[in-house]
Amino acid sequence: MTEDTEIVLERPAIVTIRRVIEADIPELLEMIGLLAAHHGDGLEANEDDLRRDLFGPMPWVTALVAAAGDGLIGYALLTPLYRAQQGKRGMDLHHLFVRDGHRSHGVGQHLMDRARDFARKAGCEYISVSAATGNVKAHRFYEQMAFIPRPVTGMRYLQALD
Repeated sequence: MTEDTEIVLERPAIVTIRRVIEADIPELLEMIGLLAAHHGDGLEANEDDLRRDLFGPMPWVTALVAAAGDGLIGYALLTPLYRAQQGKRGMDLHHLFVRDGHRSHGVGQHLMDRARDFARKAGCEYISVSAATGNVKAHRFYEQMAFIPRPVTGMRYLQALD
């Protein structure tokens, strides 16, 4: 996934979905902190952690960002998975976040579409995501995006990629 995707949302805004760049790290970290706070967690990561894991000699995660105007309004964070017994590659959508004021306008769906594209290009056959048991809004969103619920601890979803 090298090309950026521009989308025009219901609101009069142009949003670009693209891979994160180093200059995005402060805003990305801020959004990670907002998501952590939403779940009652503290933010322990720092900019150096993100720089290492996104751009270091062995990148560990992939981040896609939604950029609009002068800043970032959302992100998707992906980590590789593997089912050794099946020999299948997968991708975990570790985080999907859209800032307040930009939700319910399609940003999350477009981030999800790009995450699927990225996973397919990486040779993945599935993508999974978890949502807290009580996060009904997230459950509905993922089910509307054709994920299949797979209860584990909390709720785990799986989607086959063709």
